Amino acid sequence: MQPIAIPYFAFRDFPAGINREVEQVVVQALQSNQFILGEEVKAFEEEFAAATQSAAAIGVGNGYDALVVALKAADIGAGDEVIVPANTFIATVNAVVQIGAIPVLVEPDRHTYNITAANAAVVLTEKTKAMIPVHLYGHACQMDGLLELAKAHDLILIEDFAQAQGAQYRGQVVGSFGHVSATSFYPTKNLGALGDGGALVTSDPELAAFARMYRNYGQEQKYHNKVVGINSRLDTLQAAVLRVKLRYLTQLNKERQRLAQIYLQALQGIGDLILPTTAEGCTHVYHIFNVRTQHRDALQLYLSEQGIQTAIHYPVSVHLQEAYTYLGYKRGSFPVTEELADTSLSLPLFPGMTEAEQQAVIVSIQTFFERHA
Repeated sequence: MQPIAIPYFAFRDFPAGINREVEQVVVQALQSNQFILGEEVKAFEEEFAAATQSAAAIGVGNGYDALVVALKAADIGAGDEVIVPANTFIATVNAVVQIGAIPVLVEPDRHTYNITAANAAVVLTEKTKAMIPVHLYGHACQMDGLLELAKAHDLILIEDFAQAQGAQYRGQVVGSFGHVSATSFYPTKNLGALGDGGALVTSDPELAAFARMYRNYGQEQKYHNKVVGINSRLDTLQAAVLRVKLRYLTQLNKERQRLAQIYLQALQGIGDLILPTTAEGCTHVYHIFNVRTQHRDALQLYLSEQGIQTAIHYPVSVHLQEAYTYLGYKRGSFPVTEELADTSLSLPLFPGMTEAEQQAVIVSIQTFFERHA
């Protein structure tokens, strides 16, 4: 009997009827004939600002551009040092390099996988101008210490909450702590569009005004350019889709959390599996359900043979990427990060995942470790 195929991620009609709503607003947006910075973009920006407890949201073409625009708005540039976690998606670091600044990598906490104030403090220099905490996998960073560190050393704090829309720290949503913060609406994100999209949020009116101008060729008025800007505007069709999905974000996150709790209970004490933890004061919205094991490669292969897709976030650490050899880091520079790269495995988890699918994943993992005990 062939095993059922279980995707790592799938687009399902969850909650029931959402796909129909999305189809309807796409047609309405097409019929409006406003395709660039139309009313749907303005409305989504207002709604997303409210959802992130911020004064303003500025839609851009993708999450990477959101980071670049946030850095530019904060006046970070050539020679400035920016603290970033060594354990992150490459876009966070690429954005720092894009604007001419110097990325300074730091180890994450080995339990939450997020940057901490203690680790960041070690690498501070007189050139340090900003810090980018990444709310990795959907787990909110512990922001108190980071805010204190930023205030004590006059640092710009830029949150990367691309994986954690809706997560909270001590009752405050991520994205609202930074001077300016950036996110992505890549389709598989907790708040996902039907293509690329991103936004930055801020409660600083000057940062917001610059970002709006910079994303649109550097102009406040058409053909009158105050700065050399870029073309990165959230597509009107994507804004219409995101308005629908934003209304369901809390429900979508709760479903992710429900599925995560089933994994956490069923996989507790299995083999050498290290399961996700949630730090005090934080919430986790499980964009990624990451487990760790010294048998990662063998487990991934076994699950694949059972028809179960998995992923690795991230198999090659930033400091070991060929593109970043010039920074001078070597294997051993960040042992926690390297251990995560060698042992992490992301299990299927997405809204609409069925009980049968999740149980198949659980049983397969249990069987694997029974055979490797």
